[in-house]
Amino acid sequence: MDLARIRRLIALGIPAAVQFTLESGVFATVTALIARLGAIPLATHQIALNTVAFTYMVPLGIASAAAVRVGQALGRKDPHGATVAGGTAIFIGASFMTLAGVVLLAVPEWIARIYTTDMTVIRNTAALLAAGAAFQLFDGIQSVATGALRGAGDTRTPMLCHFTAYWIVGLPLGAWLCFRRGWGALGLWIGLSLALILIGIVLLVVWRRKTRQFSFLTG
Repeated sequence: MDLARIRRLIALGIPAAVQFTLESGVFATVTALIARLGAIPLATHQIALNTVAFTYMVPLGIASAAAVRVGQALGRKDPHGATVAGGTAIFIGASFMTLAGVVLLAVPEWIARIYTTDMTVIRNTAALLAAGAAFQLFDGIQSVATGALRGAGDTRTPMLCHFTAYWIVGLPLGAWLCFRRGWGALGLWIGLSLALILIGIVLLVVWRRKTRQFSFLTG
C-alpha cells in the first residue's frame, strides 16, 4: 500500500469535497430561508434555481474536462499545453454562460411558463431570473476555473473562495436584504449573485497567476 500517494489523494480530495458541500449547502440554506416567506416566493425560487442549475451543467462538464486536460499536460511536462487547455475551457464555459444569461434576460416569462400558469409566480420568477442572469458569466468562469485549478493540484483555493464569498459575504448580505430590508427572495438572490461574481473574478486571477508558475512546477 502506497501511503504517501493515499495521503496526497486525501489532501487533494478533502478540500474539493468541502468546496462542493459549501456550494450545495448555501443554496439549500437559501431555499430554507425563502420557505419562511411563503408558497409563492418558494415557488419562484425553485423555478429560478432549477433554471440556473440547468445552465450550470454545461460549465460543470467542461470543468471536468479541464481538470483532466490540465492534469495530463502537467504530467507530461507541457506547461504551455496546460495553459492553453485551461484557458480554452474557461473561454468556452464563459461564452456559453454569457449566452445563457442573455436568454434569461430576454425571455424570463417564457421560461417561467414552462413550470406554471400562475401570473404572480411568473412575474416574480422573472425578477429572480434577472438576478441569475447577472451571475451566469461568472458562474461559468468559477466553475471551469475550479476544474482547471483542480487539474493543477490546487483544490484549497477554490474551497477558501467559496467559503468566504458564500458564507461570509453573500449569505449574510442576502439575508439582510431579504429580512431586514424587505426585499424578499430577490434579496437572497442578490447576495448569491455577488458571491458568484466575487468567486469568478478571484479564481480567474488565481488561474492566471498559476499559469505563470507552470514552468517551475514542471521543471
